[in-house]
This record gives sequence, structure tokens and C-alpha cells, in this order.
Amino acid sequence: MKILREHIKEFGVHDDGRLFRTSRGGVISIGTYCDAWKAARALALTPEQVVSPLAARPYDLRHAAVSLWLNAGVAAPDVAERAGHGVDVLLKVYAKCIDGGIEIANKRIDDALDS
Repeated sequence: MKILREHIKEFGVHDDGRLFRTSRGGVISIGTYCDAWKAARALALTPEQVVSPLAARPYDLRHAAVSLWLNAGVAAPDVAERAGHGVDVLLKVYAKCIDGGIEIANKRIDDALDS
């Protein structure tokens, strides 16, 4: 979060909320994102990880964020809104990413029955 706050302090955000934009305020091309992602992976990962499918695409980071929100217990409608799609798509694509859901659900049910 510190790096994000520093970036926003130095560069601000676009009127539409985008963090990253071209020098003239335009949308960054997918090719530019992919090139930056490839370079970042080479710097951040071990050589074995770089040749693996781990975080192979920029989209994988978004997928990880949405999975994190779901695993943190954020309600599906809220996660769907943040991710920019409907709950049906969210649960179809990300439901398999929810870890420990059965134990959490059982505890919530038990707690509700106890109250």
C-alpha cells in the first residue's frame, strides 16, 4: 500500500480514476501492459518461476485480487461491483478460488443457531 500511496502522491489519478495513463492522459495499450508485466516478473520472480505459468498474464493479478476479496469474506455483490461484472459471472469464474469456505460457512451457521 505504501508504494501505491507514493505513486498517487507523485502522479495523481486521472479524472476517471485510472492510476496509469499515457503522458497525454490516454489509455495504456495492452501491449505496453504486457511488456511491463513481463519485465516485472523477470525482476520479482526466481528464474524457475519466470518460466512457470505463475502470474503469466497481467489479468492474473486481477484474478488474485478478486480471489483475495472473496477469501477475506467480502460479500459477493460487493466484489462483483468492484470487479465490474455481475454476481453470476463472479461466482462462475471465481467460486473455485474461495478457500476454506466450508469451515467458515459452518461456523457462521452454528453461530447463527446459537444466538
